[in-house]
Amino acid sequence: MIKVLLVDDQVLVRAGLRMLLETGDGLAAVGEAGDGHEAVRRSHELRPDVVLMDLHMPVMDGVAATERIVTELPETRVLALSTFDLEEHVVTALRAGASGFLPKDVSPEELIEGIRIVHRGEAAVAPRLLLRLIGTFVRPARPRAVVVPAELSALSVRERQVLELIARGLSNGQIAEETGLSLSTVKNRVSDLFAKLDVRDRAQAVIVAYEVGLVSPGELG
Repeated sequence: MIKVLLVDDQVLVRAGLRMLLETGDGLAAVGEAGDGHEAVRRSHELRPDVVLMDLHMPVMDGVAATERIVTELPETRVLALSTFDLEEHVVTALRAGASGFLPKDVSPEELIEGIRIVHRGEAAVAPRLLLRLIGTFVRPARPRAVVVPAELSALSVRERQVLELIARGLSNGQIAEETGLSLSTVKNRVSDLFAKLDVRDRAQAVIVAYEVGLVSPGELG
């Protein structure tokens, strides 16, 4: 059973989310919170597997709450929700440690699947949406240069290649086809580079690849 904490400043939204989760097998809403401060407190009390986090709330916003939760409770995943497809707070939430982002108008099936995806430790952000967000809001820290950025110096040549393919939106299976590696080897390479970059998932890895200049806006997607 995946335990889910519902965080939104609107009571009706939380009620709707609770009813929606009741339609999904293996999901249970274990609690609610109306602001970021309460979300942090309730996360410590309930130890949910996944937090559905609204980004715009009083007292403490969803970005600050996300950073607190993933730092203090590393086993808990955060899935950010927003009314808008493209807004800077989404990228900020991903940087803060959210495992994914979904707009609030997604279908019930997409939301339930998103919860299951982040619970598995993957990123619940459609590649095209993630690339649009990065291309619109994230600014690379430096242009592509001969000098290898410090963030990439710890990676092997193959790991750097895998990171670049991740940044272009390829799945593990597609990376295996592109590189000629086995799927299990690709998964190991991905895990290794996540550890070396100190990122939690593909969403954060893509942001790193863009910020260090491994890929540029024109190359994304």
